[in-house]
Amino acid sequence: MSFDPSCPVPAPDGPLVTLAHGGGGRAMHRLLAEHIGPSVGDGALRHDGAVVDVVRDGGRLAVTTDSFVVTPLFFPGGDIGKLAVYGTVNDLVATGAEPRVLTLGLILEEGLPLATLDRVLASIRSAADEAGVRVATGDTKVVERGKGDGVFINTTGLGEVPSSVEIGAWKVREGDAVLVSGDVGRHGMAVLSVRESLGFATPIESDCGSLLPNWRALQAANVVPSCMRDCTRGGLAASVVEIGGAADVDIVLDEGSIPVDPGVRAACEILGLDAVHLACEGRMVVFARAEDADTALAALKSVEPSAARIGTVTEGTGRVWLRDAYGGERLLDLPLGEALPRIC
Repeated sequence: MSFDPSCPVPAPDGPLVTLAHGGGGRAMHRLLAEHIGPSVGDGALRHDGAVVDVVRDGGRLAVTTDSFVVTPLFFPGGDIGKLAVYGTVNDLVATGAEPRVLTLGLILEEGLPLATLDRVLASIRSAADEAGVRVATGDTKVVERGKGDGVFINTTGLGEVPSSVEIGAWKVREGDAVLVSGDVGRHGMAVLSVRESLGFATPIESDCGSLLPNWRALQAANVVPSCMRDCTRGGLAASVVEIGGAADVDIVLDEGSIPVDPGVRAACEILGLDAVHLACEGRMVVFARAEDADTALAALKSVEPSAARIGTVTEGTGRVWLRDAYGGERLLDLPLGEALPRIC
């Protein structure tokens, strides 16, 4: 099944992706050659697979895979293409890896305007270039109208972890400082604002972006964190709760130290939401040894000034406490359901 340029469907914004049989025919080749290849790089089209030199000098291979089904496709500060690249890059960064290559799987819905596809592909290419990763190979399918919601994207990322780096929840211990690389909750609120047509006086833009500069800044400062985690679904709260449980330690967060954009804070107050539970797509929580905390924070602030030290790891059994300005503490847990589905 593929785009068939011989059967155009008139539309206000130009040609559409239409359904045809035979994924290896002329129609699919034209779609690849005229749209996908020029956008993401012809190297992804030369073979059914790619041979890549990822690991060198005793390094180790990091791999991650993810699927992206965000709605709407375009939102303030980003789109599904940018999200797919940065989301995959950030998962690799959280392992301590230098991202190298991506695979790109596109599932397109019949009736998708080609102008929309081209815009998504251009965003993919721009984000990949910024992150220094190559789209090495991929796949494209077209599904019937009403079965795909425009564009779905699947990616797999490969990266290299230096032999001297070991990062994970198992490294977290009592006394570690908890830092966040920037203000939280903007991506979730940005998507919600356009999905529900909320029309805030001050538009809220997603923080969608690469965490690679943050990791490189930490490395340049000779800081290897105990653990890093990008704060996607479930936001900062989910990331910290999961790490605390995996490490079997308690974590105390200072609510007043958690950076939240004023627009996000105001929107949360109106809607009865908590910014710590809203998804981020360009923020990570970093656990660093106490003696490295100031250096790590300075490194993170060199990339994003709103980075902050927000808590401490204590002895315990995997609980996370949120301490308010009056010294009171409440247990922070995972939400019972997903507050905002399809945000990535």
